Amino acid sequence: MGIKYENLNTEGLAKQISGKIRDAILDGALKVEERLPTEEELAERFGVSRPTIREALKRLAAQNLIHTRRGPLGGSFVKKPSLEEMRGQLSSMAAVLLSVNEFTLFDVVETRHELETLCCRLASSRPPEELVGLQTQLSDMEAELQRQRDPSLTDVEFCASDVRFHCLIADATHNPMLRFLVTAVIETMEPVLNLIAYRFRERKLIVGWHEEILEGIKAQQPDQTIAALDRMIEYLCQKYALAQESGDTRKIASEARAL
Repeated sequence: MGIKYENLNTEGLAKQISGKIRDAILDGALKVEERLPTEEELAERFGVSRPTIREALKRLAAQNLIHTRRGPLGGSFVKKPSLEEMRGQLSSMAAVLLSVNEFTLFDVVETRHELETLCCRLASSRPPEELVGLQTQLSDMEAELQRQRDPSLTDVEFCASDVRFHCLIADATHNPMLRFLVTAVIETMEPVLNLIAYRFRERKLIVGWHEEILEGIKAQQPDQTIAALDRMIEYLCQKYALAQESGDTRKIASEARAL
């Protein structure tokens, strides 16, 4: 067992214990699907009560580091978190930081622009042997464009399609690490940006740039793809500034959430 049981102080015992078990998992001392000692065993080894151990295990479960099984062979086991779960956690943390003004609106726009520029470059520069693998993303992007061209689409539906379209650009990079980071940013920040800009932007222009981005990826022309993204971001920045100048961005966001 690779858990270090010594050196606890009397403050925040559950937090300290969960931290020691977490360190053992991240260091590889505890392997995926390895069974942790029982609550009774952990309580004895750490010299604490079982309720303290339960609280520590709850903390670990909340971090997607362990899961429990019932029955004679049950207990707490080290969990292998999925990319989707971890991306969801990253998105949640980013949303909280945005809500407390840790980031400015233009911090978000700049970050999104730089990350998507990289995605556009990679998606439009695939080696010939990888082009077949792009067909799924290209088909899905075309399907989103078809939805966006529908004039009966509500603002909420258009915004949701917009998020999916930009996530598909990240998917088209075929880089799992980049997809993980970019999708987390887009799924968190793009809805917020849409809430601010939807009253000011023209859908046809957005759809037009989406079409150019898609055509650039299809033609494997990174300059064309990135140029379309640049024009779209420049246009949206103007709309964000207009929303801020209106002095009523909170009301705008509130009304948008109610749609």
